Amino acid sequence: MKILLLIDSLVSGGRERRLIELIKGFENYEDVELKLVVFSDKIHYQEVFELGIPVVIMKRVPKKNPLVLYKLFKLCKQWHPDLIHSWGTMSAILAIPASTLLGIKLINGNVTDAPNNMSFFDKKLVRAKLSFPFSKVIIGNSKAGLAAYKVPKKKALCIYNGFEFNRINNLKDKAEIREKFNIQTTKVIGMVGGFFERKDYETYIRAALLVLKQRTDVTFMAIGEGPNLLKCKEIIAPEYSSYIKFTGVQKDVESIINIFNIGVLSTNTKVHGEGISNAILEYMALAKPTIATSGGGTNEIVKHKTTGILIPPHSPEVMAEQLLYLLANPIEAERIGLEGNSLIRQDFSLEKMTNAYYQLYQKLLK
Repeated sequence: MKILLLIDSLVSGGRERRLIELIKGFENYEDVELKLVVFSDKIHYQEVFELGIPVVIMKRVPKKNPLVLYKLFKLCKQWHPDLIHSWGTMSAILAIPASTLLGIKLINGNVTDAPNNMSFFDKKLVRAKLSFPFSKVIIGNSKAGLAAYKVPKKKALCIYNGFEFNRINNLKDKAEIREKFNIQTTKVIGMVGGFFERKDYETYIRAALLVLKQRTDVTFMAIGEGPNLLKCKEIIAPEYSSYIKFTGVQKDVESIINIFNIGVLSTNTKVHGEGISNAILEYMALAKPTIATSGGGTNEIVKHKTTGILIPPHSPEVMAEQLLYLLANPIEAERIGLEGNSLIRQDFSLEKMTNAYYQLYQKLLK
């Protein structure tokens, strides 16, 4: 079966990481032939060129240039894909002419978040709904996301993210990571995510300051960059600045997470609802107890006091309380970390995700 994958860009992000992992997952499926079209030359995941599949850069310059529709149509007519699998709202819309005119079924994989209370006129919802009538199947990586976008039940399918455990086979030595970031404390707490509105780094940092007022054997790490970085740094009093490390974007994230005692995902639910967060997958894959903001798809992976701890949105005091609890109860923290790890291996493995897509492809082609 020939599957044409479409994505807007390959910048660092959860959707992009999931696509890369799926391509890796299909390496051993001899009856699947993949080709990837990227509608931008912004490619942070350079490894895509080493995965053994053709990659076509089809830049949208200017963004509303209709020529890209013709180029995609021409590619489909020449290559004859059995299915088109889009990985974003815009790529789904761009696929509609080729899919319709050439009779190629379109899989729409644009539901990757779970926004709260979207209005009928929300741009994200309007764009998504434009593509729904032309899509054979609409995939979300969380049930909450499918509900948020009001996906028709007959077309909706939830396929959870899959984690590739080979990513944690060759981690750097913990001492090396500690030396790199000059970490002197015995405990480390970290959050991975960009400094954008959708992530609530302010709550994380305010919780860190509350913890540091009670104990100073903890270093807090913030892995990422973005427009809100400076504002977050300004919150920190000088006497605590050495205990909070802003690392910028890091390539070897798994090795850094490996030194964490606790992983945190703080979400700004005023503007964003998580699907299934890759950060949470990474924390749990490394058996780190996770504290996360309740809501969206997060509740489908973090079971309170079992596979992690859920806290209300925008609640630094509650986050600090739970961080102090886990620091003071290492046996309980270890239990939660192991429960999370077991869940990832059972329900969020790359093998399970790849097989779910394979079964879908087979079903649509029968």
